[in-house]
Amino acid sequence: MLTLDGIVDQLAGHNAYLGVFALLLAGGLGVPIPEELPVVAAGVLSREGLAQWWLALPVCILGVLSGDVILYWAGRHWGERVLSWRPVRWVLSPARERRLKGAYRRHAVKTIVIARHVIGLRAAAFLTAGIAHVPFWKFLATDAAAALAGVPLSFGLAYFFTDQIEAILTDVHRVERWGMLGALVLGIVVAAVMVHRWTRCAEEKIDVEPEPLEHSTRRD
Repeated sequence: MLTLDGIVDQLAGHNAYLGVFALLLAGGLGVPIPEELPVVAAGVLSREGLAQWWLALPVCILGVLSGDVILYWAGRHWGERVLSWRPVRWVLSPARERRLKGAYRRHAVKTIVIARHVIGLRAAAFLTAGIAHVPFWKFLATDAAAALAGVPLSFGLAYFFTDQIEAILTDVHRVERWGMLGALVLGIVVAAVMVHRWTRCAEEKIDVEPEPLEHSTRRD
């Protein structure tokens, strides 16, 4: 199981930029690697002087977007044929593809934003975006905007709170530091619960909302 400490240790001894990019690319292509882990690791490495933040942050954004664009163009180029590929069948069944196509016909921009933040849906949704011929400019602009909102936030939190976390861990006998740790953990738990509930509701909305009639041509 991947952990933040393990990723930081591995990247610190190798080419951090290449490692962060590779992890984010793999996660974007469907490997079960939470996007936040490599991004947070890059922020920690930058704070520790093992990477330059002004280079690490663009690498994170590029790594995040690269997998998404590859999936889009695979669906765009090969179309329905990708459904016959065994790895694709693990994440994109014909039924799910039909639901996602319906969601793209109704609200392409909203579907891209939701899919980007739902683990397990992202790869299937971005493959389907290509199959459904969502305009590339719309796909890239929406995906990039969502990434630019989320990636710098995760990176920045890791960068600016590295020292506080280390101080907590090295001076655990002080009551105020324990209080700081408790508040930080509580905040993370509350945020995680809220995001989990939001993403579940969002995915259910995509899956269950009825598809429009075939002759409908309305798009975002």
